[in-house]
Amino acid sequence: MRIPIQNIYYLLCYAWNKLDEKDRIKVGIENITELVDLFAKVLINATKVLLKRGVDKNYIEHIEEVAGVKGKLLISQSIKHNILFKQRTICNFDDFSSNILSNQILLATISRLTRTKGIDYQLKYELVSLQKMFINIDHIQMSNSLFKQVRLNRNNKFYGFVMDVCQIIFESSFPSEEKGKYIFSDFTRDERKMPYLFEEFVRNFYRIEQEKYTTVKRDNIEWKFESLDELSDQYLPQMQTDITLENLTDKVIIDAKYSQETMVLNYNKEKIKSGNLYQLFSYLINQEKDSDKSQKAIGILLYPTIDKEYDLNFKYDNHEIKVRTLNLNTDWKNIHERLLAII
Repeated sequence: MRIPIQNIYYLLCYAWNKLDEKDRIKVGIENITELVDLFAKVLINATKVLLKRGVDKNYIEHIEEVAGVKGKLLISQSIKHNILFKQRTICNFDDFSSNILSNQILLATISRLTRTKGIDYQLKYELVSLQKMFINIDHIQMSNSLFKQVRLNRNNKFYGFVMDVCQIIFESSFPSEEKGKYIFSDFTRDERKMPYLFEEFVRNFYRIEQEKYTTVKRDNIEWKFESLDELSDQYLPQMQTDITLENLTDKVIIDAKYSQETMVLNYNKEKIKSGNLYQLFSYLINQEKDSDKSQKAIGILLYPTIDKEYDLNFKYDNHEIKVRTLNLNTDWKNIHERLLAII
């Protein structure tokens, strides 16, 4: 499934819930055709914004040998190292510094991109120039766990967008056979990553763009099974929707299915994937309660597509069941209008 570069960027910004940041950095990506160049351009512009406003700083604790006394004197350690006669001490002090984890990750990501094969020469030149502006920032060994350690607050929340960009660059670039170089992988072909991103995109799109439903969330549904003993109950799997939209009178359950093929062929005839239909049907049946809106809840199977559109409609009891597709290979305005029309 080939998705236009600009649509990938929009999809990610919705999935990350970072639309304000997207508008703030004003990335012109109309002429970009490669994913690695997209993320390089985004990171360049985001970094320029950070440098213009001033990179984030924080207090870093140090325990060091110093001349005289600085901060808190560690007398026992100073005596142990026999340095007092030199008028030197070991002290514990805080230093207000930009050498913090978020800036270290940013610098490491910029460095990684400069060594990634196939990147546009002009973008590489800009990255190298930006790299030189990070003075006194340590070079670190990157790992996925580092991103969870970054602390954001109201004053540095823009770093959340930057860290999202850095993380997807890190997860999509791999060492090449040439030492010190990297290759960039097309994550849109990743069958583990894209279903999650597609689901997050759709849910946040509806949370932001529509006004009909007051609640947009993932929803836990209780099984209607009655366990005959306490042990059996522990083995029931959790039932959770991808997206549930609700207001006082209406309820819609959407199951977002990112797949390379929308339908399956059975004796050369296109059919809905039975497992997906069973899952949605189970949601509708088990969520039924006394409320009128649960008795008439609508279920929607939503697939991305780049060629053929489907608008299939069924009914079971009071439940409408719909199969819809979203063409990701079209103008973003059409995607926006289609998603609103679906609900």
